[in-house]
Amino acid sequence: MFPFAPSAPRHRRARFRAAGAAALALGLAAATGCSGGGSGSSDDTVKIGLVASLSGTYEPVGTELRDGFKLYLDTHGNKLGGRKVELIVADEGDGPPTAVPAATKLVKKDKVDVLTGLVGGGSVNAVLPLTQQAKIPFLGSNARPPVKDIEYVWTTSFLSDEPGKAIAPYIKEKVDGPVYAIGPDYQGGHDELRGFTDEFKRVKGKLANPDGKTTWTPFPKTTNFMPYFAEIAKTDAKAVYCFYAGKAAIDFAKQYAQSDIADLPLYTAFVTEGSVLQAQGPAAKDIYSVLNYAADLDNEANRKFAADWTAEHETQPTTYAMASYDAAAVLDKAIADAAKDGDVTSQTINKAIAGLGQIDSPRGAWEFGDKAHSPVQTWYLRQVRPDGSKLANVMVQDLATLGS
Repeated sequence: MFPFAPSAPRHRRARFRAAGAAALALGLAAATGCSGGGSGSSDDTVKIGLVASLSGTYEPVGTELRDGFKLYLDTHGNKLGGRKVELIVADEGDGPPTAVPAATKLVKKDKVDVLTGLVGGGSVNAVLPLTQQAKIPFLGSNARPPVKDIEYVWTTSFLSDEPGKAIAPYIKEKVDGPVYAIGPDYQGGHDELRGFTDEFKRVKGKLANPDGKTTWTPFPKTTNFMPYFAEIAKTDAKAVYCFYAGKAAIDFAKQYAQSDIADLPLYTAFVTEGSVLQAQGPAAKDIYSVLNYAADLDNEANRKFAADWTAEHETQPTTYAMASYDAAAVLDKAIADAAKDGDVTSQTINKAIAGLGQIDSPRGAWEFGDKAHSPVQTWYLRQVRPDGSKLANVMVQDLATLGS
């Protein structure tokens, strides 16, 4: 167990970089001589495409994926592995209908060397055929569904079923009775809730849902959760487990606090993560969540990351920003290693990623597993508690180490 460290950064350090300089360096990154689709670069510039939800339900998540990657570039001279970087950002929107055209442009027209980002699991499945055909590494920085062909597929975040799997035994131990499971009706929701329900049943937990199955809310159109809470109140549920993010998480948390089940403990993945916590306000107090990162983790890498992040954003960093920051860190090491062995291409970068070993990260050290190319990492239990004058996701204890 990691206690809440009083020495953990309060993230109110003075700004120490010249205002706007880093953003300018990023925005104007070497528009000439692009390497293009793994063909190498005559002027040592590496092209990276980043697709994230910059509009729609998951805009808060996508914005932090973008800003986490940018932060690493800002603090490393807009270079990765000693090479200049041209970062091209595209909007994923709410899923495949907008994600696929955005990624297609990056891969086929802009001819990026690496693709990163993607918020939704459905977007990942829809976009992967593009990167696999082009033999371009996809370095995802948010939840990823299971993938059969992983040669060019990596993630710095987690597999979609892992959060629920990590917290299920803890909930079984702490809750004396059935637990109600609810989540959004799309790929990411299915994966996340499956992780919880499968593991919960394995440890002999019982669902309070009348049919013994997760209740699904239409995505992305569900904004009124009160009818669902009224149904939960009719059951013998002693707690609720859910997964929501972005704008849906704000609606869920605020309405939960006003509902007939407000006194039931709420265990979640992502519901209170990021800027949504500020929008939820007091409604979020005491909510438990499971994640692979907490802003108050007391290690050297996190102290630097948190200080750099809050110097620009004046908010606590999140798992979204952290995973995208780590994606840039992975590419920094991989591109440097590829350069030592010869040309820097999509193929040599991909080969170098496979041989990286341990990554020093704000979440704690981790490494890619051989089976799924996802992090072998620690999962943490957090709870929304007062941190000074504000509410924060405070780390309570470690839960499990998962990954493959």
